[in-house]
Amino acid sequence: MNELKFRKKETAQVVSQKEISEGIFDLRVKAEGAKACCPGQFAGIFPPSDARLLLRPISICECDKEKEEIRFVYRIAGEGTRLISVLKEGDEVEILSVLGNGFPVETAKGKKVALMGGGIGIPPMLYTARMLKEISAETVSFMGYRNADTFLLSEFESYGKVLPATEDGSVGVKGNVMDALRESGFIPDIIMACGPMPMLRAIKKYAEENNITAYISLEERMACGVGACLGCVAKTTHKDDHSHVNNTRICTEGPVFDAKEVEI
Repeated sequence: MNELKFRKKETAQVVSQKEISEGIFDLRVKAEGAKACCPGQFAGIFPPSDARLLLRPISICECDKEKEEIRFVYRIAGEGTRLISVLKEGDEVEILSVLGNGFPVETAKGKKVALMGGGIGIPPMLYTARMLKEISAETVSFMGYRNADTFLLSEFESYGKVLPATEDGSVGVKGNVMDALRESGFIPDIIMACGPMPMLRAIKKYAEENNITAYISLEERMACGVGACLGCVAKTTHKDDHSHVNNTRICTEGPVFDAKEVEI
């Protein structure tokens, strides 16, 4: 996995923010951390209120290293993210970046890759798709939505074939991303995925049954984002160097794991 090469709390400047779907916002900030972003990593954004001290972990949707800009696409899930959603161009916001280990895209060169995203797990897959195109991996993106509100879907088309799935059948395959993968006939060498836990469990099972390498990004509530509080742990097949038990910290050892190494 990618090494943690940069981690810094800094004051970022809001470049833009807009609502791109109901309750889903597209936030772009100028931050030094952009120089070190890897696909699948995240940042901690501190809500602009003295009453909200804990960061909100939000995955990185895209990164422009030259402009030093990070893009976040997130859903309002509570008061903290609601406060973040009212930030506007020119505002300042405290962020801690970059955090966690991302997808090992370098291992996919010359291979067939299925990118799979569901719900708010879709945004981090966009940067991953871009990086995979840069190394000439053969990529098919399977993105899952509830209905025709398919945010970001058209942007994936810049990086390869896209096969969406919707629960109500309004766009693409009716069902979930596993239904879309099976219907496509595409047999990947590697799967990279982020989404709700039932989706990740199905991907892990499919990968094991078909001897496919799968990297999954786990979502969990986080308090510190740096591995100190042990508030975000997952069961693992090996002992953690920090806690000396069969747990791993999602915020530091993850959020991306080889699916064989975690019990979900």
